[in-house]
Amino acid sequence: MRCVRLRAAGWVAMLAALALCSSPATQAQQLPPDYAAAMKTWIYSLAMTAAEYGAPLVTMYALRDNDAVGAKAKAKPNTVWRMEDISTPELSKEAGYVTPNVNVIYGFGFLDLRQEPVIVKAPDSNGLYYMVEICDMWTNAFAYIGGKATGYKGGTFALVGPGWKGELPTGVTRIDSPTPWVLIQPRVHVYIDGKLNLAVAKNVLNAIQPVGLAEFSGKAAQPAPNYDYPAPVFADPNLPVSALDFKDPLQFWDLFSLAMNENPPPQDQIAALLPLFRPLGIELGKLWDRTKLNPVVLDAMAEAAKTIAPTLNKLPFGSFVAGAFIQPPTIGNPGTDYATRAFIARVGLTANTPYEAVYWGYKLDTTGRPLHGDSKYEMHFKEALPYIEPGFWSITLYDAENNYTISNPINRYMLGSDTPLKKNPDGSFTIYIQSSNPGPDKESNWLPSPPGRVFYLIPRAYAPAQATIDILSNPHSWPVPAVMPVN
Repeated sequence: MRCVRLRAAGWVAMLAALALCSSPATQAQQLPPDYAAAMKTWIYSLAMTAAEYGAPLVTMYALRDNDAVGAKAKAKPNTVWRMEDISTPELSKEAGYVTPNVNVIYGFGFLDLRQEPVIVKAPDSNGLYYMVEICDMWTNAFAYIGGKATGYKGGTFALVGPGWKGELPTGVTRIDSPTPWVLIQPRVHVYIDGKLNLAVAKNVLNAIQPVGLAEFSGKAAQPAPNYDYPAPVFADPNLPVSALDFKDPLQFWDLFSLAMNENPPPQDQIAALLPLFRPLGIELGKLWDRTKLNPVVLDAMAEAAKTIAPTLNKLPFGSFVAGAFIQPPTIGNPGTDYATRAFIARVGLTANTPYEAVYWGYKLDTTGRPLHGDSKYEMHFKEALPYIEPGFWSITLYDAENNYTISNPINRYMLGSDTPLKKNPDGSFTIYIQSSNPGPDKESNWLPSPPGRVFYLIPRAYAPAQATIDILSNPHSWPVPAVMPVN
């Protein structure tokens, strides 16, 4: 009998604690210290789960502010901001975009599909590699134009938002978007036959044009909405948007709630996952209101918001082979693999699906130490990453602190199929990673590293061959090289 009473008392206390999650602040002192501590532990765990789930969406919200709707936006919605060059350190910072590919020039275009479909016209590139990645606001790459998906001959495509009823013009390929806002991200290869040809790449990039359905059909363009979104306020504006480094950590939850209500997740996630977040005040159909939550809850949510991005940035992820972190095959469009989605949004925002591009990363050498510009390293490749023409492969070096490219004396950020690598008769080659020039006989294979700073490396292949795609499912199927420290 006494056991029953204790259990009942415990349930009553627990239910009281749960009720206090959404109690006014004045009731905070009603919780005994041990219950307050237990509640904070539980809420923090729940908030970390919610932050993992919502971080990609908040990152896209912040990127949209940076590129399309904020005070210093690069291009208004339904147009494309086109970078004038590869992602140099300066342009990387301006874009706020992490781990950029420097074999291409980028475009960034946030499209608002709420009023009408947006037509995207793509060119015939005469065989030059390009593609347009199409991401929903949860960072899922749900469709492509160009690349292996549709080829390089061009075409006309309509991006259609949820719930739109209407007919498209003849000859237009329909692409249905899961969210009302999407990001189109053109990438155009800047090398032709191993030589930089920025002018040709720019012509292809400029020909990738979005236009509203009404205007495309010869009618008056729809009037632009008033975009009055709260701006993210970051503690350090020099960090990329995916750092989620808010001056007020609770702004993370303000923006998560706002962005989620504008761009709801799939129905199965609404039914199965969102009820888990109700004790946090996160619900579909209403905006998050911090004034209605207990201070214990707010403290735990603030701590989770501060913790999630640094945790993701240092999280060992995927398969660990030869010192390399090989990404899971769910990269790019992970579905319910929320951990992969959150990790990639932090360190490789809008990474592609393996069919279109393959990546992995190195943060450690073979001794387990972080890669550092004061050390020297060698990487021996038995062969280059297999790809399908007109694609390419490369390995690029990035700053571990801000995820951008790094200035160096020869302005070389990558090596690969676009550079004149010195190879052995059997096709193998060695890359030298160090801050000082390794000498004339090795200079063609030198990837400059930053003295005094930690860095990481990303190999990638665009238009990858099947053998490269298979690495993500079976990392031992291809000779993945290691980063070897040398004296």
